[in-house]
Amino acid sequence: MREALLGEWTKAWTGRAWAVLTSIAVFMSLLTSFGYAAEGDKSIGAGQTDIAAVTDDVVRSWMTTFLFASLFGALLVTREYSSGSISRAVLLTGRGRLFTAKLVIGAAVGVLSGLLAVVLAAVSSWVTLAGYGRSPEWTSETWLVALGVFACNVLAAPWGVFIGWIVRHQIRAVGALMALTLLLDPSLQRLVPDVAKYLLTIAMSSVYRDVHTDLLSPGTALLVIAGWLGVAGLAAHRLFRSRDIT
Repeated sequence: MREALLGEWTKAWTGRAWAVLTSIAVFMSLLTSFGYAAEGDKSIGAGQTDIAAVTDDVVRSWMTTFLFASLFGALLVTREYSSGSISRAVLLTGRGRLFTAKLVIGAAVGVLSGLLAVVLAAVSSWVTLAGYGRSPEWTSETWLVALGVFACNVLAAPWGVFIGWIVRHQIRAVGALMALTLLLDPSLQRLVPDVAKYLLTIAMSSVYRDVHTDLLSPGTALLVIAGWLGVAGLAAHRLFRSRDIT
């Protein structure tokens, strides 16, 4: 198993996919954090909010990174199908060990993504607010937001791995994750909020403590996310074991 893990770890950092996804995630999150800082400065001046709430918003803006953690998880699987190397990987490693190794490495990448997001969220809270002559105020709520951002990255990466096993096609898997995260789930939240709060993406909003009112409690949201991961994991494992390799 050790060899399988080392092999998957090496493959995870081969090529430029990780660099491209990380760069886009950082750029989008930083852009959003500057936006929250600018709007927050105006709201503070108007007496509508305080610096602690604005700090929370800036840190929360780094939740964007969990989408790219899920995309990276999907690519860990689907690029082997795209390159045709999946057959060789199964022959060398075995289906069971390969499935486990990719899941473990995907989760590890999620941890790294989460740590990077939290560090950059802290840095951006100082940098963006300094542009308006203000300093961030980290409260217990801010730390919970940062912990939620970290947790969402850790949870999103295995979700991407499972979607990769289920879909097996690189473009389709990426498209499905982006459509669910950016289009379908948010649209359903606006139309049927009482139902949509049980969707995985919306449940993650509870974990990073979004200010939206129609959300589950963080504890309940984690149980819902665990349910989604459990169902997706069982489906991915069953399909991988039963379908032809290619």
